[in-house]
Amino acid sequence: MEDSGDTHTGFQFSNFARNEKLVSRGFPMPGCRKTGTTIAGVVFKDGVVLGADTRATEGDIVADKNCSKIHYLQPNMYCCGAGTAADLEMTTQLMAGQLELHRLNTGRQVPVIAANSMFKQMLFRYQGHIGAALVLGGVDKYGSHIYSIHPHGSTDRLPYTTMGSGSLAAMTVFEERWQPDMELSEAKQLVRDAIAGGVFNDLGSGSNIDLCIITKDGANMLRPYDVANVKGQRVGKYEYQRGVTEVLTKKVRPIEIVSETVRLITGEDMDTA
Repeated sequence: MEDSGDTHTGFQFSNFARNEKLVSRGFPMPGCRKTGTTIAGVVFKDGVVLGADTRATEGDIVADKNCSKIHYLQPNMYCCGAGTAADLEMTTQLMAGQLELHRLNTGRQVPVIAANSMFKQMLFRYQGHIGAALVLGGVDKYGSHIYSIHPHGSTDRLPYTTMGSGSLAAMTVFEERWQPDMELSEAKQLVRDAIAGGVFNDLGSGSNIDLCIITKDGANMLRPYDVANVKGQRVGKYEYQRGVTEVLTKKVRPIEIVSETVRLITGEDMDTA
């Protein structure tokens, strides 16, 4: 195979034109899958607190009850992710590598605003096709920072923020109770209650609550910080006795085996051209 000379890196959308042509000819598009997450971050007196639920969904199915949605970037910064799990995993791993190279090249701690700029430039390049909505939090020599980063590349620096399908429920808790210069215990309880608001009011969010506390001394991951949904005990037997359901008709068809042949495929039978 000859090398065409084209080099591609990162995410690829080379089939976009092909897909558009198939749709124009009547080929049905695959159905949309709704994802669900509640993530949040808040600035307190000595740093930032990030929080997330732990439910990963696949359409109407709960695929994972203990998914980690708080991703490591640098010792002084983490980010929470909402959206497509694969996009989030690869995007945060790619950015963690880029930030580590930045730290090694400069010999200094990476500022949080640098990570924010790198995230927004990458996501804007793909025009929102990467399903990654992020809450970036960290502490550097300039102070404590919380950024919300949208899939299409726009960002905001805020004292507190929420994202994901449960973000509206979580935001109501912040808007009612947030205060500047909170103590750590108050900030942890506030973020915990905000995530719990998403867990109990959004079908896509659920299970446990994870927290990550970042100060100038480093980060502390609390996983799980709280188990919001405790599984109850089975109180009855959900089995039916034989004969309870009436059988209206019954028909038995005998299966006749005409012939049974087993053939071993060897290398000579395979077309290897």
